[in-house]
This record gives sequence, C-alpha cells and structure tokens, in this order.
Amino acid sequence: MSSVSQISSLILYEDNHLLAINKPAGVLVQGDETGDEPLVEICKKYIKEKYNKPGEVFLGVVHRLDRPVSGVVIFARTSKALERMNALFRDRETKKTYWAIVKNKPANESGTLIHWLVKNETKNKVTAYSKENKEGQRSELSYQVLKQRSGYFLLEVNPVTGRPHQIRVQLESMNCPIVGDLKYDYETPNADKSICLHARRLQFVHPVKKEMISIEAPLPKNEFWNLFS
Repeated sequence: MSSVSQISSLILYEDNHLLAINKPAGVLVQGDETGDEPLVEICKKYIKEKYNKPGEVFLGVVHRLDRPVSGVVIFARTSKALERMNALFRDRETKKTYWAIVKNKPANESGTLIHWLVKNETKNKVTAYSKENKEGQRSELSYQVLKQRSGYFLLEVNPVTGRPHQIRVQLESMNCPIVGDLKYDYETPNADKSICLHARRLQFVHPVKKEMISIEAPLPKNEFWNLFS
C-alpha cells in the first residue's frame, strides 16, 4: 500500500489531535532496514494533501503493530496529543482487544497467561518462560474462545502488558500458534504472508477532549477471517 488515496478507506477515527487507521497486514508502521514506505509516512502525505499543509507534517507514532498483523493503529497529530497518548499507554490506561485465529483448541475456554519474555534481537524472536526470568519482561494477557468454525477457533485476547510479539508467543506457549505465524510454530504460511492476528478494538479517554473513545477495526478479508465475519 503506497497510495495516499487508499488511506481514506482505512480511516477509523480522525480529528485535530488523533488519526486512527485500520492497518493492512504487510504494512510497516515505522520505517526499518527494508526501506519500504511505512504507514506513518503515507499518513503524513494524506494530511498534507487533505489540509493543504505547508512544510513538514507532524505525526507521532503512539504504538506499533508487527508487520504481518492488521488492525487499529493510532497516531498523534500534535506533540501534546503524543505526550498524553504515550502516558496512557505507559500507565496501561488503554484497553486493547485483539482477535486471533488458531487451529488448536485451548485446554480452557478462557484464562490468563503470565510469562517472562526474552527477545533475541538478532533473530527478532521472543522466548516465553513460565517462571520468573531475570532477563525477561513479565507479560500478561487474558483470552477467551469466541467461536469455532471449520476446525478453527476465534480467540479474543486482552493484553495487560504490551511486549514485542507478546500475543504471538504466549498463545504458542499453550500450543495454540496463530494461523500463518511461521515464526511461532504454525506449519503453513497464509497466501498473503499475513498472520491471523487483528487489533480489533482500542478504548481510551481522549487526551484532549476527555471523552471515552472506542475505535473498532473491521476484519480483513481472507479465507480464515471470512469464516468469522
């Protein structure tokens, strides 16, 4: 996705302070060594064009999603909004809801997972330890099974912490790797190289207006998500 015109169809929320996008799988949020144009830069072009902004456009990255993950991503349009949104995420005053499709049925219909996660920066892969590890970050999430279709299970996941690859490795740790996630032990890739993890909903108090905001991202369209749409 490189077209500014494509952004309009992906906007979930927009005002003078914030911009929320339904990120497609495969798109970077921020730039990396690949040199591929990231979502933040495409959104800056969109703002510059729509509002006829002179000079450089400010757009702050509040949080990120892994490249193969889809769903709600929020950017801050002012430095004040960025500072306040960063504080909301840091102080865990946001509610993040993800949907994931797995092939294996969890042993329990719902539960809480607590691990200590250690990231191998060279391999860009995380290992989950069930007992406290001095090198690891304590990581917690809750999950519940929402539906079953054609041998696949739709889970709703609410992470308490926000660690790299957290949901991916914690679900894999209970033998429920996410469909398409080769890095965390799923056997076959998805045709579009996505994984079936979607940032479904983000809820928080608006950093300026002080009203409760709930932003929900429609599901992607592929053979797996179509089972649950």
